Amino acid sequence: MKWPNITIMTLTGKSSGRSNIMEWKTSLKKYVDRKKKPVAEEEQKAEEMQQFTELYHDWKGVDHSHHTLKLPRLYDKLPSEEEPLLLKLREESRAVFLQRRSRELLDNDELQRLWFLLDQYHTPPLVGDDQMINFEDFQKVATEAGQKCQQFFKSSVFTKLLQTDPYGRISIMQFFNYVMRKVWLHQTRIGLSLYDVAGQGYLKESDLENYILELIPTLPQLNGLEKSFYSFYVCTAVRKFFFFLDPMRKGKIKIQDILACSFLDDLLELRDEDLSKEMQESNWFSAPSALRVYGQYLNLDKDHNGMLSKEELARYGTGTLTDVFLDRVFQECLTYEGEMDYKTYLDFVLALENRKEPEALRYLFRILDVQQRGHLNVFSLNYFFRAIQEQMRTHGQEPVSFQDVKDEIFDMVKPVDPLRLSLDDLVTCGKGDTVVSILIDLNDFWTYENREYLVPETTEEDI
Repeated sequence: MKWPNITIMTLTGKSSGRSNIMEWKTSLKKYVDRKKKPVAEEEQKAEEMQQFTELYHDWKGVDHSHHTLKLPRLYDKLPSEEEPLLLKLREESRAVFLQRRSRELLDNDELQRLWFLLDQYHTPPLVGDDQMINFEDFQKVATEAGQKCQQFFKSSVFTKLLQTDPYGRISIMQFFNYVMRKVWLHQTRIGLSLYDVAGQGYLKESDLENYILELIPTLPQLNGLEKSFYSFYVCTAVRKFFFFLDPMRKGKIKIQDILACSFLDDLLELRDEDLSKEMQESNWFSAPSALRVYGQYLNLDKDHNGMLSKEELARYGTGTLTDVFLDRVFQECLTYEGEMDYKTYLDFVLALENRKEPEALRYLFRILDVQQRGHLNVFSLNYFFRAIQEQMRTHGQEPVSFQDVKDEIFDMVKPVDPLRLSLDDLVTCGKGDTVVSILIDLNDFWTYENREYLVPETTEEDI
């Protein structure tokens, strides 16, 4: 009689062969021998742990010859919302870490003491009204300044600030400004990190909104804003950060990028109570600027539904944006039932008001790339310029030849490929804003065409 083919199943659900049967026999033998001989409880536990580890590694498929190596961990999974204790632990540990880093920074009293030491050990003679210090005196200040200041008193720092002084000295004012700037950057980074919920060095849109909302009371230039306008102000301010620092629309910005750009400086400039009217008007984050942008949005919204249709947006600026361009805006940008909300409108305004910037050109290039090929060919240019020609006919003007405009565009840009324009071509040529303007706005095209007549003549008195 032939025995049936029986497959023995282990705990893992895998079929085992003759070798597995032998392992089980060996394990049973060891168990019987252990029962015959009295074994200490600690030794028994150690042996059981060893057997469990071997079985576990067999189940996981770990090579016994390498399982003892301690490899560095490359990735730590963030705790999920279903693990509240781990989340709380992570949050508390980050808070303790940031507090410790904050205590390592110089406070106002320590900065004042540092200034007095620099003044005491300055090296004559003066350069104008500016006090100077050589490396020897620089080291004397380092000795008395305390442990917190040692990071600033390195020879590399002294070398960076060394200019053309014949005595080999650096400016005390420049060095102190360097220290102040470093302290400010660290303070700001810690302040931003407190809003980094995930603790990954990024801020999401909601994180940055919370930061700016809590910053408003500390900015004297915003004291006149009504609290009902706070949400619109925060939205206006946050959009500039995300438009320029998150061009790929990932929904988060590196804290490092926020510190590296000038936007935070512009925002904190509003602490100056004596900020001039001209400075306020040129600062996107000022109250007059935010009210201007929001007021324009309300004026365009004729049906008062809080959204802008294509017909309403057509009145933007001088009202000479082409219909073809506006159609593409509503095709490419986020809309709600064919209408644009305030956040999308802010991206539109930032792109048109900053056409020289690479991020604005990226936004506008996406709209001009009607064939979605990653470049603009003659067809794309003609597609948009025909709308300019139609507007010229409507205003009783003789349309300009597309062939002439096309040749001028390619002469300005000098693209790598002579048959098409890429985004890199528009950015590197320095004339990308001009190219875009003459394709989307009749008023801008007319200004470009008559640029020679619009330049004021230089008189002898001006010279």
